[in-house]
Amino acid sequence: MAGRMRRWAVATALVVVAGVGVGVAPASAVDPPLPTAPGPMAPPVVAGASSTSLTVAWNPPFNDGDWGGAALQGDPRWAFGAPPAGSANFAWLQHVVHHLAPGGRAGVVLANGSLSSRRSGEGEIRRRLVEAGLVECIIALPGQLFYSTQIPACVWLLAKGRARPDALLFVDARAMGAMIGRTQRALGAAEIVAIAEAVRAWRGEGGPYRDVPGFCRAARLPEVERHGFVLTPGRYVGEATAPAPAEAPAERLRRLSGVLEAQIVEGTRLDAEVLRIVRSFGDGG
Repeated sequence: MAGRMRRWAVATALVVVAGVGVGVAPASAVDPPLPTAPGPMAPPVVAGASSTSLTVAWNPPFNDGDWGGAALQGDPRWAFGAPPAGSANFAWLQHVVHHLAPGGRAGVVLANGSLSSRRSGEGEIRRRLVEAGLVECIIALPGQLFYSTQIPACVWLLAKGRARPDALLFVDARAMGAMIGRTQRALGAAEIVAIAEAVRAWRGEGGPYRDVPGFCRAARLPEVERHGFVLTPGRYVGEATAPAPAEAPAERLRRLSGVLEAQIVEGTRLDAEVLRIVRSFGDGG
């Protein structure tokens, strides 16, 4: 049950980031219960649907090498290339895309390796997904978010029929979160809001969007192509703007001494001026 509740929590967070106005039923309310070990390519968790869209939140096993790929050769879902038998990452992505209705959106949590791997045709599948305009945003997450693994993960936001198919948004949240235990990190509410607002603004659903060095940046397809369709956000967002260097103690002392000296001189001048004015009243009397 604990594992199912964690999956429900991740699905809920994905729905918040996606800006979907629907709820996700807690794992305890699912009838029949979700299997603890789903079969190959089990259906995704559907968070909400209509006649024109389908929203999917999916947190599949990372780098799953026992997903039954050998029995699924030639499957119609592999429109962008056959996923390797040794890893289900691009099987999950294509499975979701296959079931996504026109105008629909999906959020898929995967290991970071899915952003840069080239083994067994994965780089080609990633390129085709990007060129098809299906990859809307990539969010790099910090490590230690999950109980079951310490490795950092990422979120793929997918969309069919989106308004900006020639550009992707990259969000680097690796520096976010705080340790809530010896081995567990959690994102704060304000950090989740910051990520969600960046995505919504870029979609044109919120305030004006702007690139933030070190955090988020929109990149057009030619730039992504120059990077070999590697989608690691750190390649695109750049470095955070460095704060002004702190003033050295000796320099600060010299500066403040100069200010004090100038103030003493000015104070002496004002004292003399006041004394002169007071004496002038006496002379006049």
